[in-house]
Amino acid sequence: MVRRQTIKNHILETNLYISRTLVVSILVFGLLMLLVGRMLYLQVNSFQDLQTLSNQNRIKVIPIAPNRGLIYDRKGVILAENRSVFSLELIPEKIKDIDVTLKDLQAILSAITDDKIEQYKENSKYKRRFNQTTLITDLTETDRALFAVNQYRFPGVSIEARLVRYYPFGENMVHSLGYVGRINERELAAIDGSNYLATRHIGKVGLEKFYENILHGTIGYQEVETDVRGRVLRVLSRKAPIPGKDIVLNLDSRLQMEANRLLKSKRGVVIALNPDTGAVLSLVSTPAYDPNAFVNGISSKAYSKLLKSIDRPLFNRALRGQYSPGSTIKPMLGLLALEENVVTSKFKIWDKGYFQLEDKKHKYRDWKKQGHGWVNLTQSIIHSCDTFFYEVALKLGIDRIYDGMTSFGFGELTNIDMGEEIPALMPSRGWKRADRNQPWYPGETVIIGIGQGYWNTTPLQLASAAAVLANGGLRNNLRLANAIGDRGEMKIIEIVPVEQQIFDFKKANMDLVRKAMRGVNAPGGTASKAFETAEFTSGGKSGTVQLVAKAQDLEEIDEEKVTKRHRDNALFIAFAPFKKPKIVVAVILENEGGGSTNAGPIARKVMQFYLEQETADNARVSTQPRS
Repeated sequence: MVRRQTIKNHILETNLYISRTLVVSILVFGLLMLLVGRMLYLQVNSFQDLQTLSNQNRIKVIPIAPNRGLIYDRKGVILAENRSVFSLELIPEKIKDIDVTLKDLQAILSAITDDKIEQYKENSKYKRRFNQTTLITDLTETDRALFAVNQYRFPGVSIEARLVRYYPFGENMVHSLGYVGRINERELAAIDGSNYLATRHIGKVGLEKFYENILHGTIGYQEVETDVRGRVLRVLSRKAPIPGKDIVLNLDSRLQMEANRLLKSKRGVVIALNPDTGAVLSLVSTPAYDPNAFVNGISSKAYSKLLKSIDRPLFNRALRGQYSPGSTIKPMLGLLALEENVVTSKFKIWDKGYFQLEDKKHKYRDWKKQGHGWVNLTQSIIHSCDTFFYEVALKLGIDRIYDGMTSFGFGELTNIDMGEEIPALMPSRGWKRADRNQPWYPGETVIIGIGQGYWNTTPLQLASAAAVLANGGLRNNLRLANAIGDRGEMKIIEIVPVEQQIFDFKKANMDLVRKAMRGVNAPGGTASKAFETAEFTSGGKSGTVQLVAKAQDLEEIDEEKVTKRHRDNALFIAFAPFKKPKIVVAVILENEGGGSTNAGPIARKVMQFYLEQETADNARVSTQPRS
């Protein structure tokens, strides 16, 4: 059988080849045209945009943080500085196994806790692997030495030096200075973000917050060339940051430490002022807390402990504490009564131990059970006769009392340069109607006469009002800062009196009240024991404020049976030397009992310490040879 062989159809194969070649050619040509079109679009139409993006990828602007301004006391002692700390930094890209590295580091450095590792892992999620991420903020010298010995084992791990805020006096200055802390989202939205691109911290409270714009400075920058992964290759240009300005305060750190020592573990406030200028010499509120714990972020456990403490260490009592002023306002009320011709120097009443409104049975008791007998204004201030001032208050009426006491600054801000201050409350008819929708009653005026009832004041207001008596009638703004500027070029801040607060008191009336305050601290006065060892003359007034109401038939309250938190508050205001006062002091102690016996000695010791230090400083200056 003959096998047939298929003869190839060359024509058909040629046509098939040509058609396939044509299809492929068309496809290749189409893709080529698409590529050419894309190249034309990128090279011509998008040239400017792509060139800009290319430069941005190649050149990067890195912000440089300015050094924060320093804070000094009036003698040049540094109160807030920028301290070099050593932090442990990791670059994940250079670390083969991050978990193993962290575990090995924890084995040699006690500061690395499980919480620190968890915090590091959380923070590193939002950073590029070639950027440094902080593991530990403040390494001890021992930890630095241990790491230095073992550093060869940890590629990608290094110790870096940084400047952070540090407060050498710790809790002794915190309620005067405030502190800085890490910037949060709310703060970032409220500030000029471009000036904080390289800054981690901002003033949180107090003076640090009030003068933030001055202390922070102006950001600098440097232009650097980077590779495609963002690594810095070289620095092209640099503009140095402008450091923040330094601030010199009126505060005396020695006086501040002494006031803290005198308060010890008590809850209270000591304010010391220069009566002529309103310069704040000391501002102490206890208990307090260490501000350094807040600079790099306090742990939630530690913050919760402070927040829940019954003693409220976070609360600045000097600015925000509201206390009944008690008998400390009797000199101001007496001066107002003299100015309004309600009483004279010869006006007397018979004090039988209590006061009653006409046709009323309620007795407003004097602190002295049997009363003081015949007393005038001077004797009533010296012996703190409540009955006299019940009657004086009723004669003045709440309207004149309100006008007169607001002139002294009660119910108003002292304008201290700290922020967060509150005005407290100087009650009036209008306030009670607006707040409680009730009329004002005569009995409420009576109790206002001894600084109680609705009347509340801050320690700053009380000190400011006492300064008006000390300087003869000038009410000043209060100031912590005295000078601002670069070191060696300080510009003094002018301390301007409050508008229209130069009082035109009659000299005879002012002299009468001041002499009565002199009598308070002299033999026979209520504070004579507190001042019997004083080597200077002074004027003062005590106050003891009840926190537990006394029944009508109860002669005395048994302090032993009263809970410590419900015992009387002790208050004292004073100024010295008597003729030309250099210092005014206001002391408030919570639940410490009598003002003369408890707050008075602290006021005397604060003034004595200050006057002795000033005398010693002046003596040293006078003995220095002149150049």
